Amino acid sequence: MAHFVPYSASEFCEVHPGLQAPYPKCHPGSDGEIPLGFDPIVDEVSNEFFFYGSSHPHHHEEMFFPSDLFIRNVPDQHLHSHPVIAHGEVYPGNATPHWQQGTESPVVGFRPSLLPDCRNFSVLDSHPYSPQRELHGRQSVNPVSNVQRDSTNLEFQIGFDNLAAPSPVFSDNYPFGQKVREESGNGATSLTSISRRCNIVPTHPQGSGYSREAAGWSIQLVEADRGSNENIAGFCKTVEKIRNAYPAFDLKTNTGKIWSITTRFPEHILGRTKFGMSIWTDFSPYPLLLTQDAGCITHDLIVEILRVANQYPAREEWLLSVYGNNVDNVIEAAKAICSVLCFVETRDITDAVRKLYFCHVLSGENVYSSKMLIETAVTELSMAISHLIHAYSSSFDANFQLASTPESPLCADISLNSQLSFTVCAAHNIPEAWVTRYKVFSFSCLLTYAGKTICQAKICKNTLVKRSFFFLADWNEKVNFPLRIKALPRETMLTIKLLGVNSTSRNTEVLAWTCSPLYTKERLIHGTVLLSMALHSTVPTIVITPGICSTETPTSVTLQIDFPETDLEFIKPEPEERRGDLVEPTQECLEHIARLSQKHSLLLLSEQQRRILWFYRYCCNNQTCSLPLVLGSAPSWDSTTVSEMHTLLRNWEFSNPLEALGLLTFSFPDQDIRRVAVQQIENVSNDELLEYLPQLVQVLRFEWSLESPLVKLLLNRSLQSIQVAHQLYWLLKNAQNDVHFRMWYKKLLAALQFCAGQALNNEFSKEEKLIRILEDIATKVKAASDPKRKEVLNLELRRLQQFFQEVKLCRLPLNPALVVQGIEPDSCSYFTSNAFPLKISFVNVNAPSGNINVIFKIGDDLRQDMLVLQLIRVMDSIWLQEGLDMQMIIYRCLSTGKGQGLVQMVPDATTLAKIHRESGLIGPLKENTIKKWFHHHHPLESSYQEAIRNFFYSCAGWCVVTFILGVCDRHSDNIMLTKTGHMFHIDFGRFLGHAQMFGSIRRDRAPFIFTSEMEYFITEGGKNPQRFQEFVELCCRAYNIVRKHSQLLLNLLEMMLHAGLPELSSIQDLKYVYDNLRPQDSDLQATSYFTRKIKESLECFPVKLNNLIHTLVQMSVGSSAKPPAPEPVPQEWMVLDTEGSVARATILGFSKKPDPVYLIQVVQTCNVVTFVEKSFDQFSKLHSQLQKQFPFHALPEFPHSWHLPFTDLEHKRVKDLNFYLKQLLSGSRKLANNELVLSFFLNWSKNTLPEDSASHTLGSQSAGHKPGVQLVISYESTRLTIMLKHMRNLHLPDGSAPSAHAEFYLLPDPYEVSRRKTRTAPKGSDPTYNELIVYDRVTDLQGRVLKLVVKSKGAFVGAVNIQLSSIQLNEEKWYPLGNSII
Repeated sequence: MAHFVPYSASEFCEVHPGLQAPYPKCHPGSDGEIPLGFDPIVDEVSNEFFFYGSSHPHHHEEMFFPSDLFIRNVPDQHLHSHPVIAHGEVYPGNATPHWQQGTESPVVGFRPSLLPDCRNFSVLDSHPYSPQRELHGRQSVNPVSNVQRDSTNLEFQIGFDNLAAPSPVFSDNYPFGQKVREESGNGATSLTSISRRCNIVPTHPQGSGYSREAAGWSIQLVEADRGSNENIAGFCKTVEKIRNAYPAFDLKTNTGKIWSITTRFPEHILGRTKFGMSIWTDFSPYPLLLTQDAGCITHDLIVEILRVANQYPAREEWLLSVYGNNVDNVIEAAKAICSVLCFVETRDITDAVRKLYFCHVLSGENVYSSKMLIETAVTELSMAISHLIHAYSSSFDANFQLASTPESPLCADISLNSQLSFTVCAAHNIPEAWVTRYKVFSFSCLLTYAGKTICQAKICKNTLVKRSFFFLADWNEKVNFPLRIKALPRETMLTIKLLGVNSTSRNTEVLAWTCSPLYTKERLIHGTVLLSMALHSTVPTIVITPGICSTETPTSVTLQIDFPETDLEFIKPEPEERRGDLVEPTQECLEHIARLSQKHSLLLLSEQQRRILWFYRYCCNNQTCSLPLVLGSAPSWDSTTVSEMHTLLRNWEFSNPLEALGLLTFSFPDQDIRRVAVQQIENVSNDELLEYLPQLVQVLRFEWSLESPLVKLLLNRSLQSIQVAHQLYWLLKNAQNDVHFRMWYKKLLAALQFCAGQALNNEFSKEEKLIRILEDIATKVKAASDPKRKEVLNLELRRLQQFFQEVKLCRLPLNPALVVQGIEPDSCSYFTSNAFPLKISFVNVNAPSGNINVIFKIGDDLRQDMLVLQLIRVMDSIWLQEGLDMQMIIYRCLSTGKGQGLVQMVPDATTLAKIHRESGLIGPLKENTIKKWFHHHHPLESSYQEAIRNFFYSCAGWCVVTFILGVCDRHSDNIMLTKTGHMFHIDFGRFLGHAQMFGSIRRDRAPFIFTSEMEYFITEGGKNPQRFQEFVELCCRAYNIVRKHSQLLLNLLEMMLHAGLPELSSIQDLKYVYDNLRPQDSDLQATSYFTRKIKESLECFPVKLNNLIHTLVQMSVGSSAKPPAPEPVPQEWMVLDTEGSVARATILGFSKKPDPVYLIQVVQTCNVVTFVEKSFDQFSKLHSQLQKQFPFHALPEFPHSWHLPFTDLEHKRVKDLNFYLKQLLSGSRKLANNELVLSFFLNWSKNTLPEDSASHTLGSQSAGHKPGVQLVISYESTRLTIMLKHMRNLHLPDGSAPSAHAEFYLLPDPYEVSRRKTRTAPKGSDPTYNELIVYDRVTDLQGRVLKLVVKSKGAFVGAVNIQLSSIQLNEEKWYPLGNSII
């Protein structure tokens, strides 16, 4: 038994003096590597180190070795590792800029070390089959180095040969057979490794006639730079092909900088470091000492350990000498190999070792025969290990494979008509804790397709834990599924659960699970397969796909399954139509199909509805239904049904490429269907693709291969657009937080970085470093005490300044177009919420655009905010395509990691809560709060009307989007206003109706936020009531436009169902949005519905009460820290903000005309210079108006109009007027920025409006003041529908406004049954209704009259009779109301 114990760092670590900069903090156990095999372009160093602990009973000091080293080609430098470091000890420094330190990025390039990372390396027993067996302890061996190599294949022989010989062979004094050579032409140094051989077979004297090759003891390995299994190898080739299709494919000029574990440390980090090990063996009480360069690779280290272990104490003895005990060493060598191959000991290895051991025991009886038996046993052991190596390298992402694949005879009796069967051999590396906790172990098998169970077979055989080399549950149980292989879909998944019977409770518990696809690359799974099992987690049955299958080196239980050796391939069914039983649908049936198609999502269809759609599948087309609904309604996925689905797929004409998004959800695993969907999406432009990129990244987990068309599409588009590449990078980074698909997304990210090129990867690296610095600052600020928090922030901001000193420029992850060059520390701060988010003010490279302010948050999951803002952006894009600009401000938000992210700050925006607080304690209850605030910032009527217009549109837009998405937790602190009038919402932690609850009471009781103070502002305090009607019309129009794209919105949400968002995880969440969109309604019905929601919101007093409570709480919390509120300014004398005021006015001269005119230079505070001409009489008139409007203010003295004879009057007036202007503009702010003054100097008039101002679009007055009613009348299939939209100019005889309702009569009405009545509107002269009146069984409109009577509490207001046969149907029209009933 060999125990490997490192010497202390002080003995073997050589550190260069003068290097004092600390290394980044190491994170034990973190995972930063993705071996994908793109070695040729790797050229950068990653300084993120990972450590694993080891302990030994003989050595109690806990030490740590690096698990992975980074080596690159450097001229005149040897290969070095880093020194042995105790846990928690800092490293000596280096000269690498700190923005490059600690970069943890996905890696391309397989580790060249032949033996993989050996974590918790355990060799339990050196005498596994000895009667005197006992547990000697555990040992740890960690890989030591990784070397970047060229494309030359390296050959290794691991067999059982002469351990006494000096092996491996060294050449030119370079360790472990590595030699350095100069490449011709460029002087670059590269490493070429000669063949490495490890002889671990018995040696015989020369001429003895023994042939190692003939004996079959040799195991030859070659390096697999592009992956040891066909999936990774194929992916590498595909990605390189994609990259080479673009001009930047030259690897010399565009190295595609990838952070790789195959790169090399700089010389100054490691120097000529060596480390030592103590090797404890069972046949000697003294340790064997071994000193090695840090540059040695894992394979050579283990070879050297085994060589040294067998040289002592009897170096002259043969390994398998019948006179020695070295058979034990061979067995231990086999155990060591099994240990690094994920602790798997196959039954063949067990049998061979047992045979070898007993041959050794019997060797004293007959030396000759025992030697022959030993040789036979060694040959069997060598073959068994070679089969294990082949299974390991084929199952996991290794960097080595056998030089020649061992041949296995095909099972002649296996065909597509055979039943699926395989043998579950054993669960290896059972944790020691389970051995005592569970009595027996069993397993169950499950076949699934698209999350649905095809067949389940529970194995009742229980077995105890067995220990040979390691603990394992050995079943060797054959599993037979009663299904023919050809009946199984190509995308069938096999799931196996490991079960244990608890020794205490006697309950059966699921301990681990694993899965595997039945077909890989169109071929049925075959041979020995090793599967890594996930421990202690729920099986995500609905998303079982190949992406969830871990191909990492297992660190826990490994399941061994033997499938029959076969070369069966999947036979795709030919497209086929079966119209024999087709029944032509009736008109009623077609209408029913059309109604079903309005569901838009397969998840919202019942089983009965699906059967109907599939039955009439050949009657469906892009006009009557969507393809995802039809295909998803198929009753099964057998070959016959699949062939019909492919027929429909081939003949379908897509009306819109985005319709194909529904074919990429988890409901459609079929690769042909997904391929057609991607072909449609290829028609979308790069800019439009950006809008849907989050969903496309999420559905990558449902792809069946890394070489899928969707992966190729995204990689191709990333090479066409920096925006796509940038957003895809951060989306893939964030997707790695999914515990099940982490490695799947890491491989995709590695491929993206390979394609991206060096320049873009440099930007990614800087952005990542920026985010890490912000994360560290935010963590420290949050952890600091209140008195120290500001001091901590100021101190930590120096790190950001240092970062920008080194990198000069950096792009913000929010948008690659935002380039910053530093920060403005005085403008940086933090918010006082629970998470204490940071406000960082970045200096914009584009100086005229001003600083870029962002919020960095930790502790909040911003993925949900990203989704809500994305969907709002999609809706705004839909409106713009329809020519409707809703003046939406949609800020950017990006999740940069688990529980952290960036949020863009909108400049000059104020929360509604702050506006309320400025109006006093009861500000939220006042009607005129918003109106006064805007008047304060817009004293000029023109700018004030423009603010109303912006508010009018933006408020309507946010009402619609927050209603559709069910945004909750709405209060005055997450509604913001800009000075230009734009309203927008922030903070989307709750949506889809998941409102906060106070007991059984919902906090959000209004459909959306539209309060009476908002209506008061829009209608200018009731002066323009028609504006409210226009507001309702705008909301309903925007709502109906979005409803036409319900399928797109529902598809986008369905694609995110499995993204792990807390409030989007079930069909009910999807149905919530469907119910709000109401795609089954007509536009008139939807208009009536949304109008009711507007009125509900307007009349919801709890909203105001909620705002009041929120304001009071905020005022009580921040009263001590906040400055006093500004002094209120009288409404009638509001002043303009300083940006538009006059700084100074100077008379430059005058023109001598009959009436002299003075030329005045006007300088505004925004440094805009203008010139105006004014006469003395105009100055005098201005002064008189100011005296009238400001009777209690001391105005400057105005120059006299009279003059002395023989004086230069005009020159004196210029001097006097300049003095007057100086006093006027430098005095009271209310005077200087009064509308009279501003209009005098800037030619602004109270009655002047721009052509596109709100007066042309808002509150348009009706011609005259005659009362009228607006109706929309439609007639279809004997159904008469009347929508009463609005009334105007209603008055009672005494002139007061009525509380009106309408009564409808359809004449002739002999039985007096046609009376219909609307609700009563609140008191007002211009009420809004949007109510539907329906008459059924109206066979003809000829001769029919619609009578409408308007009443108010029984009093007559007006009436109109409409001849239905003479009007234009389906048209909005105003009808005049008469003062009598006809």
